Amino acid sequence: MIILSTENILVTKLSEAVVMEGVCLACEIWFTYDREFQPCVLLVRVSESILSLCKGSVSGMLNKSQRLLLGLFVLLLVDVIWVSSSELTKYIYRNTNFEKPFFSTYVKTSMFTLYLLGLCFWPPWRDQCNKPATYMYIDPNVEDENFYTEANTSLSDPTFVPIKVPETADKSSGTESDDSSVRSVRFSKLAEVRHMSDTDATEALLARLSYQASLRAGEVARRAASKFPIQTVAKIALMFCLLWFVANYTYQIALKETEAGIVTVLSSTSSLFTLVLAALFPSNLGDRFTLSKLVAVCISILGLVLVSLSDLGVEVTVPTGAILALVSAFFYAAYLVFLRRKVDHEDKMDIPLFFGFVGLFNLLLLWPVFFLLHYCEWEVFEWPTHHQWAFLLLNGLVGTVLSEVLWLWGCFLTSSLIATIAISLTIPMSMFADVVFKHVQYSPLFYLGTLPMFVAFFAVTLLAHYENWDPVMEALRGAYICVFRRARPVRIEEGDEEQTESLIGINSGDHEA
Repeated sequence: MIILSTENILVTKLSEAVVMEGVCLACEIWFTYDREFQPCVLLVRVSESILSLCKGSVSGMLNKSQRLLLGLFVLLLVDVIWVSSSELTKYIYRNTNFEKPFFSTYVKTSMFTLYLLGLCFWPPWRDQCNKPATYMYIDPNVEDENFYTEANTSLSDPTFVPIKVPETADKSSGTESDDSSVRSVRFSKLAEVRHMSDTDATEALLARLSYQASLRAGEVARRAASKFPIQTVAKIALMFCLLWFVANYTYQIALKETEAGIVTVLSSTSSLFTLVLAALFPSNLGDRFTLSKLVAVCISILGLVLVSLSDLGVEVTVPTGAILALVSAFFYAAYLVFLRRKVDHEDKMDIPLFFGFVGLFNLLLLWPVFFLLHYCEWEVFEWPTHHQWAFLLLNGLVGTVLSEVLWLWGCFLTSSLIATIAISLTIPMSMFADVVFKHVQYSPLFYLGTLPMFVAFFAVTLLAHYENWDPVMEALRGAYICVFRRARPVRIEEGDEEQTESLIGINSGDHEA
C-alpha cells in the first residue's frame, strides 16, 4: 500500500500484479480523500480487451524458426491424418459401392458448419457478435497532438456505492496514538466511483510494463487490432468457398475417371502452380521466385513420378481424368495463394470460423447442382444407406473437418509452397503404411523416388527460413565467374616498346626543335 499526500489530498494506492502469457499486468485501485476526508474512489481497472489480448494465439508469440518447426510438425501430422483418411476412402468406394463425387464433396464440405457452433459456445466469437471490437493499436513512434482530447481523458459519470468497512478497521493498531480525538474522523457511507476510458486505461497499463513486456503486449495489441471481424471473415469465406469446392470436386472426379497413380502425379503439379502464382502475387518476402525453389519443386515431382511408376498400371486411355487432375491442382494452388495474399497472418482470422462459413455457403449455394447433375445423368442422385452414411461422416470429420483446418494453419506457419509439397508426401507415407501393416512389396523405384521427395520438402523449408538465399543461383554465378572471367588482361611487351619508342621520338623531336 502506498500513501501520498499532495495539497491536503490523501491518496491511497493498492497495487496488484497479474502475470498472463509472460506479460506483467498491473491492476491498480486508487482511494482518494478530500479535505473533509470524504472518500472518493477512482477505480483504474484493466479492460477486458487487454485481458483478451494476452490470451492471444500461441503462434503469435513464436519467432520465425519456432513457427517453421511448429508448421512442419502440423503439416506432417496432417499427412498422417490424410493417409488414414485415404484408406477409409478406398474402403468406401470399394466395399460400400458409393461412387458419388459431388455428393461426397458436398457432404464433407457442409460438415464445416460444425465450427459455427463456436458462435454459441466459444466466448470470443460470441462477444464479436454482441459488441464490436474495442482494440486499438497506437504507434509509439508517432506522436499525435490531437489524440489527448477531452473525450479521451474524461472519466465516466460518477456512481455511488455503499462502503463496507471491515470490523478490524475500528481496532487500533500498536503504532496508533491512544488519543481518541485523532481517531474521531467521520466518513461518508457512500463512495464515488469513476471509471477511466478503455483508451486511457490501456495507455496507463502499457506505460507501467517493462520494456520487453511492453514490446510483447504492443505486438499482441497490433495483431488484435488488425483481427478481422465476423462480417469480414464471412465475406472472405464467400470469396473462396467455390474455389475450394471446385478444387476438391475435380479431384474426386479425376479419381473416378483415371487411375489413381496418374491423378497423384498430376496433382503434385500444384506445387509448381503455387510457386508461379506466389511469385506473381506474393504475400510476403518468402514467396519470391528463386531458381533453388524451382529445382526443389522439380525434384519433388520427379520423386513422385518414380514412386507412382512403381505402382502404376499400363492402361491410360481416358484423358478426361488427367485434365481434371491438372484443373484441380491449379484451383488448389490459386485458392491457397490468394487466401494467403488476402490474409497474411493467422492471427488476423479465426481459421475454424472461416471454414465454418465456407461450409455454410456451400451448403446454401450448391444444392441446386444436384438437380442439374441428376437430369444430365452425370451423377444420379441416390440416398446413401446407413452403413455408407457412417463411413462418409467419419471420413468427413477426420479427413476434411479436422485436417483442412490444421493444414491451413500449417500453411500460415510456413508458406504456401511448403504446404503444397507436404501434400505429395502422403503418397510415400501411404505406401510405407502398406509395407508395414499389409506387407506389400514395391519395386526399387519406390525407395529411389521417396528420398528426393523428402529432400525437396526440407530443402524448401530451409529456403523459406532464409528468404533471400538462392544457393543454386549463387553456384551458377560462381561457376560463370570461374569459367568466363578467369582470363586476365596481359600487357604485350612489343606494344610497350613501340609506345616507348614513339614517345621518345616525339620527345627527341621536341628537343631538337
